[in-house]
Amino acid sequence: MFNGFTQDTIDFMWNLRMNNNKAWFEANKDNFQQNFNNPMKALGKEVFEQITADYGNHGFVHKVSRIYKDARRVKGGDPYRCNLWFSIEKPSEEWTSVPVFWFELSPESWSYGLGYYQAKPLTMAKFRARIDKNPKAFEKLIASLEKQNEFILEGDEYKRKKDAPTLKTSEWYNRKSFSLIHRQPNSEELFSKELSARIINGYKSLMPFYEYFITLDKDPEPRDA
Repeated sequence: MFNGFTQDTIDFMWNLRMNNNKAWFEANKDNFQQNFNNPMKALGKEVFEQITADYGNHGFVHKVSRIYKDARRVKGGDPYRCNLWFSIEKPSEEWTSVPVFWFELSPESWSYGLGYYQAKPLTMAKFRARIDKNPKAFEKLIASLEKQNEFILEGDEYKRKKDAPTLKTSEWYNRKSFSLIHRQPNSEELFSKELSARIINGYKSLMPFYEYFITLDKDPEPRDA
């Protein structure tokens, strides 16, 4: 059961950033488990169980990041991450190629949302083709974002602008990837068990976007893809 992070969680992340070496980490491994890893796993499990109870048809899996960086990529740098995250996603060989729900905690801030980080070019071509075919349906979907202040749209854009069918769809039409993200500085809210309810409600509000994007691969290949 998730009961909130603690000030010890924040202190551990900052101390690890300043002492990112094996000797310090091994001496503080119990601190890591108790104040960082265990509550992150508890939060992820609680959110996952509620989301799968409500949306079990999607076949979601739940993953929590490791504190250890990939040894092949460290190359003399810091061996440990100072942040952790969990994700809720559909199983895939390339997790970046499917939409994914996530929560991340770092020394300065926390964030959560829905991301589509490295969608295949063909998938985004299908996305644009779907908008071209029925822009009103997508406008109806994104209208929900105008009524809230929890999530904002981020993501890389094409350098050469593409002609969207409508003004309202243009901000999405020119994205190579996207993230609907909420980000804020660390505060007392992290220390409350109510954090899980906020994340669950946020994911539920984003589920229509997930369902729109996860079905793109089933669309026919556009002629100009």
